[in-house]
Amino acid sequence: PLGASLAESDHVIGHELVHVFQLDITSLDLPKYAGTTSPVLRLPLWFIEGMAEYLSIGAVDPHTAMWMRDVTRRNKLPQIKKLIDPRFFPYRYGQSLWAYITGRWGDAAVGAIMKEVSKTGDYEDVFKKVLNVSLDTLSKDWHESMKKAYTPISKVTQITDTSSRPLFIGNRENRLNVSPALSPNGKQIVFLSTRDLFSIDMYLADSDTGKIRQKLVKTAIDPHFESLQFIKSSGCWDKEGKRFVFSAISKGKPVLSLVNMENGKTEKEVVFKELGEILNPTWSPDGRYIAFSALEGGMSDIFMYNLETGKLEKRTDDSFADLYPAWSPDGRTIAFVTDRFSTELSTLNIGEYQLALMDPGTGEIKQVPGFIGAKNINPQWSPDSKSLYFMSDTSGISNIYRIDLESKKIFQVSNLYTGVSGIMASSPALSVAQESGRLAYCLYEDDKYNIYSMDSPEAIECKEPKEQFGELMPSVLPPREKPEGELLGLLRNPLFGLPEETEFEVSDYKSKLSLDYVSPPQLGIGVGRFGTYAGGGLALFFSDMLGYHNVFTMMQVNRWIEDSVALVGYQNSRSRFNWGAVAQRIPYLMGGFTSGLDEVYGELAIIEQEYIFRQTNYELSGFASYPFNQLRRFEISAGYRFIDFDREIRTSAISYYSGRMLINEREKLPAPASLHFGFATAAFVYDSSFFGATSPILGQSYRLEFSPFIGTLNHSTLLVDYRRYFMPLRPFTLAFRFLHYGRYGKGAEDSRLYPLFIGYESLVRGYNTGSYSVSECDSDGNCFVYDRLFGSKILVANIEFRFPLFNVLGIGKGYYGILPVEFAGFFDSGVAWYDDDKAWFLSGGERRFISSAGVGLRMNVLGYFILGVNFVKPFNRPQKGWYFQLSFMPGF
Repeated sequence: PLGASLAESDHVIGHELVHVFQLDITSLDLPKYAGTTSPVLRLPLWFIEGMAEYLSIGAVDPHTAMWMRDVTRRNKLPQIKKLIDPRFFPYRYGQSLWAYITGRWGDAAVGAIMKEVSKTGDYEDVFKKVLNVSLDTLSKDWHESMKKAYTPISKVTQITDTSSRPLFIGNRENRLNVSPALSPNGKQIVFLSTRDLFSIDMYLADSDTGKIRQKLVKTAIDPHFESLQFIKSSGCWDKEGKRFVFSAISKGKPVLSLVNMENGKTEKEVVFKELGEILNPTWSPDGRYIAFSALEGGMSDIFMYNLETGKLEKRTDDSFADLYPAWSPDGRTIAFVTDRFSTELSTLNIGEYQLALMDPGTGEIKQVPGFIGAKNINPQWSPDSKSLYFMSDTSGISNIYRIDLESKKIFQVSNLYTGVSGIMASSPALSVAQESGRLAYCLYEDDKYNIYSMDSPEAIECKEPKEQFGELMPSVLPPREKPEGELLGLLRNPLFGLPEETEFEVSDYKSKLSLDYVSPPQLGIGVGRFGTYAGGGLALFFSDMLGYHNVFTMMQVNRWIEDSVALVGYQNSRSRFNWGAVAQRIPYLMGGFTSGLDEVYGELAIIEQEYIFRQTNYELSGFASYPFNQLRRFEISAGYRFIDFDREIRTSAISYYSGRMLINEREKLPAPASLHFGFATAAFVYDSSFFGATSPILGQSYRLEFSPFIGTLNHSTLLVDYRRYFMPLRPFTLAFRFLHYGRYGKGAEDSRLYPLFIGYESLVRGYNTGSYSVSECDSDGNCFVYDRLFGSKILVANIEFRFPLFNVLGIGKGYYGILPVEFAGFFDSGVAWYDDDKAWFLSGGERRFISSAGVGLRMNVLGYFILGVNFVKPFNRPQKGWYFQLSFMPGF
């Protein structure tokens, strides 16, 4: 969990350790048997994650306070019961609620609540018992405390800066417009945004009009970069305004990507295998060097990369945080952020971020006077290299300031109600054009991150910071009015819990499997005239602590022992190369049933016969996969498969008058000979599709797979599956699929291999088995159209026009509106054939394509399954009109 600084790492480790204690406290009284889980896993996220944030940060948090001021101003404060809604970020809202509870009842209330909730898992009942207030009253009191605290602040601040103009304002679907980077002349701006809904992409825009000129990086459908570092980093223009550099993660490695801004093409990409992460690159004015902050060995330092020689120089080398490098326009100095002036490493007393200046030639570092006890981040140079703009939360609200490097005077540039901020409190949110001095910044408002422009910040009458809030402290979460409490004392005492030893025993990690999960057991018992029956199933999942080794088992017992299912598997996920093995026994049953009246032993009886054809697959196989990146992977598998066949008829005769069992016998029938063969499979997979609530809506995917089988029946299978999704106009998607699957070789058409079938709802709709009637067959029982659906090879093509129904109707908000329901118009076509009965496009072939068209609806049912209904017309069934067809699977 190492972050870019000791402070980030300390917070993450502290947060996660809270979860450890949550699980420990709520598991003390649990019986130690398999499958028992802690009640904490059933509690809402705001309860668990909010508590972890509160206990690791405390009640003094400018970032969470910013969120709470915003929602209070909008009068959108949620009831506690509504906090499960994903619109309310559980970390921020949960921290605020716990701060209120502990501010009113004391920090000891956390422990009392955890002990009680471990017994029932019902937080509402526990709140009432421990706090002696109902949940509705607690919600009301929480809301009132925030209104009381934040109303006075709104009177001495600005909701939006009067000297700024909006550039990019988000909406409910596009909440993030972050990491602005102005060109030197201030006419263009690069930023990161979710404006295309499906991912964080990089855009180039006109900073005068806000008009988008180009999407520079598309991560949704072609994610060459696994991450654009949108939380911690922003890019930088060169002095000429012709090139742009940004940091990213590609194929698991940090890279610098240099873009030619005249054509938007990548000019160069530099991979740094020895580094862990690269942040906030900055260009030297002469264009020869790029300086950046990077993690190496878990610590951040300043590096300089020579574009001409390819040499990398490390300019700082210590355990302190060194972040946000910014090269001055005159080329003489690099400004950056560090905690070296406020941190004591010997006691792990981690201080606030301060500003510093570095001589790029000598590496000499000087401190820049800033605000004590507050963050000072994201330095940006004025065009004359005499001032630094930066962000600080010294007043309790994150605002923009400017320091004159000669006089050391600090001036306040903005005075905002919520604050200037990126996604995290330490995220970049400020950019200054190196020639024009235009300023761009991110403002958190209306639960969105918007970008504003200040065309001439130096022309603004900046004032020296003053105590504008009096005794008010905007960074303190209500109901507290000042920093206080037992927890705060512990958090601010670096010696508390500090071990005396500085050397610790290091031992290798040893894997030990433990039970992770037990599926809900299934058991069925029945009693009838044929006797007593029982069946059931159970699945167990095991893993080690780090998830390197995973074991899964499954057992299902059905009516007869020969119909039992058994499976055991192992997967090793220790490295990028995943591998494993599976042993399984799976029976497949088919059959029929007849009944009638006849004489048995001279007595009228009801005779029932059940015909059963059983195919039992035994398999022992190994598998492996290697992902080249997030899009592409290679898969292989090999093993041995034995297929056994069994036919029997079960006859029972029951007296028509007395109900007495007269006959109950099983008769084995001749069955096909068993099959055995070794097999191997190799597949290449590409998938950049973006999956919506019920089906993919953007991108493409394909799978190329080849599998030879050697044994009783020598044959091979080939799979080609290509899918493409276009969105010509949001939210409408055109979806296409081309699929071929076939068996080839000498044994490909042996009757013991069940033929392929194209009438499934997932292939060609309108031809499913249960939809046929006697009238569609001749007097001999032959169904010409139905028989054409089978073959040893199939070819299927599908076209679908899909869109979120309620979005288009304007009912509700968000991409899907009030419910995740998708409308689809479709056309399906396919053909199945054998070697001796070919498709029409093959030499001598006569089998023609069958096709259908229709409309349908698909709905995501609470995330558990997809329910679909299609109204379909099969064109190759003359006696069949339009009819409804149900499905329980996502769209292709």
